[in-house]
Amino acid sequence: MSVFFDSPISEDLVAEGEVELLLQNVGIDQGIAPEESSEYRQLLAAVHDVAEHVLQLPDYVIRPDIETYPREELRRPTEGEQDFGHAWAHKFLIRGNPSGGILKGKTLCLKDNVAVAGVPQFFGTDAIPAWIPEADATVVKRAYEAGADIVGTTICENFCNSTSSFTSAQGIVHNPYAQGYSAGGSTSGGSAVVGGGLVDIAIGADQGGSIRVPSSFCGCVGLKPTHGLVPYTGISSGDSVNDHAGPIARNVRDVALCLDAISGRDDFDDKTLGAPLHGSTRYTKSLQASVAGMKIGVLTEGFEHRLVDENVKKTVLKAARSFERLGATTHQVSVPLHLEGPAVWTIQQRIAGTLGMMGYAHGRRGLFSTAYEAARQPWTNESFQKLFPSTKNTIINGLSLMQNYPGLYVKTMNIAQQMRDAYEKLFEEYDMILMPTTPFVAPANADWKRGDSPMEALKPSMGITTNTAIFDVTGHPAMSLPVGFAPSKEDARVMLPVGMQLVGGLWQEQKILDAAFAWESANDWKDLGRNDPRGSKMPPKL
Repeated sequence: MSVFFDSPISEDLVAEGEVELLLQNVGIDQGIAPEESSEYRQLLAAVHDVAEHVLQLPDYVIRPDIETYPREELRRPTEGEQDFGHAWAHKFLIRGNPSGGILKGKTLCLKDNVAVAGVPQFFGTDAIPAWIPEADATVVKRAYEAGADIVGTTICENFCNSTSSFTSAQGIVHNPYAQGYSAGGSTSGGSAVVGGGLVDIAIGADQGGSIRVPSSFCGCVGLKPTHGLVPYTGISSGDSVNDHAGPIARNVRDVALCLDAISGRDDFDDKTLGAPLHGSTRYTKSLQASVAGMKIGVLTEGFEHRLVDENVKKTVLKAARSFERLGATTHQVSVPLHLEGPAVWTIQQRIAGTLGMMGYAHGRRGLFSTAYEAARQPWTNESFQKLFPSTKNTIINGLSLMQNYPGLYVKTMNIAQQMRDAYEKLFEEYDMILMPTTPFVAPANADWKRGDSPMEALKPSMGITTNTAIFDVTGHPAMSLPVGFAPSKEDARVMLPVGMQLVGGLWQEQKILDAAFAWESANDWKDLGRNDPRGSKMPPKL
């Protein structure tokens, strides 16, 4: 009889020798005595019985109110309907709350890893079939209930595993300021259509810089909030430690409006347990164009990294001087551990990201997409071969690290906590720190096609997240604010947007929004950063 149910055990679910094989796969060659083997096989069969039983239970899905919020004119855009290459995944219309709300009159698009019931989701790949969510992500429901008209889903990069904009199986996305140049990733399509003036707001997701990098490249304001401030329910995950969702817009006020609309505790996402109640925030009403009395740290390590382009450095430092004219004080500050950020993020993301993609992630409460899991599992040779090299590389790296470096993930997370503490110590004295969002402006999109060199596919993204990725691991709020232009490395005649990253203490979004609003109110970023080095020296150290 089953140890779990009063019914016979289906021993045919477990082959003879399966117990020994399972242990051998993790290096345990003599883990079961021969006389015990049959009994452990029975116990394994019993738990398989339970698994089969659970699979037969009805799934728990919170279905949206389709009658009030129908999905109108849903379609995969034709070539003639596309913008900036292939920025759109699907076009449709969900009309915002007819009673109005703080987003009334705003158009909004969603990264194509954000679930919309009835709308096929690609997640930037053709390695697995598109799946159709049955529920709306929490941020989607909150956006249309706040009055926003949702006009479509926009391209994201392959499994959200790239900061370039040519890796999606659905097509290349071009920078709205220069055809042929990167829009950044992985929220590539959303940043392009917002930066290009076609949509007011995009909701993106950021696990290494995927809101801030494309915002920097496309001249947008992009905010990665504190970890857990914005619910991740209904958004395809890479790793719960790194999961952040947030707004992208052309101005700070729209970012604040969207943050008010979508932030706050969510009953289904345990990462939000420390967040304020939904509807209780007042980011927009509290917004003030003042930095009077603020202390702002100019992070040495964020500027002095060898990858930081000199023109980007000058443009951001000049932008930083504006804070002094507005009444803030700036000083050069140092967090030596910041330089270890890329290494810490790489190990954390490769291991946890691999577990997520292989379907082994666990340990968080939430409502998850069983349709997505069914679409991607199990991995096969055919599906793996269709992945973009960055996604293949993540899986290969993660499997190798777990096999060859037991305990590495734990130490990595300890060092990440040390980094978090170091930044928090700085925020006891400073209201925020600043640095370039990306070390260089948007590179040219690679002319890569399946079968070409993996290294050539990865080169355009290398180094882009030098200043962004670590804040996904520490969970600090970070914003990219456009502050001028700098010449392209490929062609100095091509001037592209430069982003300044503002980073604050945990749950200190208001300070970042106020500082960015003050800077934006005093400056026209499109007139700045054009070969004018004045004010480009580092401020003094304390």
